[in-house]
Amino acid sequence: MTDLHCTYLGIPLKSPIVASPGPLTGEVGTIVELERYGAGAIVLPSLFEEQIEHEANEVDRLMSINADSFGEATTFFPDIDEYDSGVDRYLELVETAKAAVDVPVIASLNGASIGGWLRYGGLLEDAGADAVEINLYTVAADPMVPATELESEQLELIAVLAGELDVPLAVKISPYYSSLAAFLVAVQEAGASGAVLFNRFYQPDLDLETLGVQSRLSLSSPEELRLPLRWTGIMREYLAMSIACTTGVHSGYDVAKLVLVGADVAMTTSALLRNGPSHLATIEAQLRDWMEEHEYESVAQMRGAVRSEAAADPAGFERANYIGNLASYTSRHFDRQPISLRSD
Repeated sequence: MTDLHCTYLGIPLKSPIVASPGPLTGEVGTIVELERYGAGAIVLPSLFEEQIEHEANEVDRLMSINADSFGEATTFFPDIDEYDSGVDRYLELVETAKAAVDVPVIASLNGASIGGWLRYGGLLEDAGADAVEINLYTVAADPMVPATELESEQLELIAVLAGELDVPLAVKISPYYSSLAAFLVAVQEAGASGAVLFNRFYQPDLDLETLGVQSRLSLSSPEELRLPLRWTGIMREYLAMSIACTTGVHSGYDVAKLVLVGADVAMTTSALLRNGPSHLATIEAQLRDWMEEHEYESVAQMRGAVRSEAAADPAGFERANYIGNLASYTSRHFDRQPISLRSD
């Protein structure tokens, strides 16, 4: 029997297959199913600071809307004895999930201010989360703010959180940095226990009839695996911290590819939304079959086995691949075209 045990963020896992944030990890019932079908860990959906602050501001508004009314009309004030803020619900999810499953439960946080990051990060730790994953979900759209300023602010945030939390800190980033390789090294130096590659931005669309901007939520496709695959292969030798890959993980063969280039774990959401929690068992079976066929006894044995091809000279490797693909396509194209020898 192949051994799937691995370590992520310094935490022992029974498998490198992790259920990443999504609707399925937001309910205790499906969290239990995900564990039963083989998830090595569970990452809860993100707690958004803006959402929590909006709810708190709405309560303040309701409490003050009739403040100048007749003094004896106390029933004007809303009954908030049972009021439950978003953070209360989320902390309850952390606690109940921890009580319901044996695999690690990782809380996810998407903050908007340094105070919010620290406040809610501490609450998640106190609720029993085994680790905290923060999402650096920022679109650098202001041309007056240079990349160095944005990156410095994010690295300062990571350093402060890593210094305050007693549980491991994972940092989920996008691929859009002026020098992604340098930024990942800086993330490690700031104290992060791991990096998650990559955050997916939900791109807006335009309705040609109303001329309004529409939000489009699309699930990932297996082709999207290539981006985290490439950067994990490039960065593995430079990083001692854990690397988790997400986006495009749909099969056990995808997991095998990521582990081979050096990933500690592979995270999946879209495949589970399409196929249900039981698809985790299929992913695990495919991974085991591939390992047995290629005579790998453990995940530890295969981890990073082929990363050197891309990492030794990534620029040259990329250029050679581009030239090879271009030449191959050109040859195929002209092989299909009839050749005329007539001269007009």
